[in-house]
Amino acid sequence: MSNYKIETKCIQSGWKPEKGEPRVLPIYQSTTFKYDTTEEMGKLFALEENGYFYTRLQNPTNDAVASKIADLEGGIAAMLTSSGQAANFYAVFNICEAGDHIVSAASIYGGTYNLFGTTLKKLGIDCTFVDADAPAEEIAKAFRPNTKVLFAETIANPALVVLDIEKFAKLAHDHEVPLIVDNTFATPVNCRPFEWGADIVTHSTTKYMDGHAMQVGGAIVDSGNFDWMAYGDKYHGLTKPDESYHGVVYAEKFGKAAYIQKATAQLMRDLGSIPSPMNCFLLNVGLETLPLRVERHCSNAQKTAEFLDAHEKVSYVNYAGLPGDKYYELAKKYMPDGTCGVISFELKGGRETAVKFMDSLKMAAIVTHVADARTSVLHPASHTHRQMNDQQLAEAGVSPGLIRLSVGIENIEDIIADLAQALDNVE
Repeated sequence: MSNYKIETKCIQSGWKPEKGEPRVLPIYQSTTFKYDTTEEMGKLFALEENGYFYTRLQNPTNDAVASKIADLEGGIAAMLTSSGQAANFYAVFNICEAGDHIVSAASIYGGTYNLFGTTLKKLGIDCTFVDADAPAEEIAKAFRPNTKVLFAETIANPALVVLDIEKFAKLAHDHEVPLIVDNTFATPVNCRPFEWGADIVTHSTTKYMDGHAMQVGGAIVDSGNFDWMAYGDKYHGLTKPDESYHGVVYAEKFGKAAYIQKATAQLMRDLGSIPSPMNCFLLNVGLETLPLRVERHCSNAQKTAEFLDAHEKVSYVNYAGLPGDKYYELAKKYMPDGTCGVISFELKGGRETAVKFMDSLKMAAIVTHVADARTSVLHPASHTHRQMNDQQLAEAGVSPGLIRLSVGIENIEDIIADLAQALDNVE
């Protein structure tokens, strides 16, 4: 559906009912699928034919939603996972193994930072974190002969660093590795990283794509643009025979779809982390209104950021929609229609003042979640980034008093009134 606008794709892509079939995407709540002969089932296991045989690998509901997300991003194929964390893990582990190295922006979600810096290290994969704002020549020093991936977020959670995607894409390609970009906060409504040179996109679909805090999920989308065969020795998992699947060479057999096919046939087969068909159904319901909600989130966030920026008790506000923001120009380049509904800011008085302010809110809820219809607030240093030391917090752009505010789609006057009365309660 590449000729349609994104608003239409959010409604029409993925599920294409035939005559007499349900107009709304059905929930295929089944673990298994029936075939008439042993040979038919055998061809599916041998990757000789497409079809459904076990939901851990493929399910019609899940595949329809994956197809829609791939279309939204302009990718060739997508795979859904049980969480955004699983998506980022699979995206990297699909092309990395013990002895390999990755480079990542330091200003990323705390859970992903820990995944790359601690958990992957236990699997023998090292990670070097870099300042995304550093000059390209400085970031280039982090690459090694065994580097396999460059990773970053389009809008960092919670520091709200806006990625210079073209700079990172050139760095990645100059060092013969793919650029993986987590596009959770911007969503494909506001930014399509493939158009700026990214190779693989990930999402926590738990956030804006779902939009209602109803399901946990993730997605990996492949552009199909990275030439794995050109670097066959480096990416031998894609370019050499997979003995666990009858010697199939993914890049030869599946061409541009090789990366997602390998992730599905190999990683999902061995590790699981699938979303349930019910969760995918709920995700699809959210996707249908994504453009409407994103527009309202951004509009409300802009007005909220302006209110906070003008308030005497606020030290600073991070929001790329503010003309004085460090990332204002980058945001205009990559996200001209808006960034996201998330703001980070700090009050005068630091951590203790931040805690008192948050505890004084009446409508906005203190929750771990972010980016759904309801306004919510979180203290990253105490919550999502609690496992980091002071140096790591600084590298991630998280100060001790930083507050992350996820602006919802309620009436903007009610949102600002709640913030105003909470600010009145702090010194």
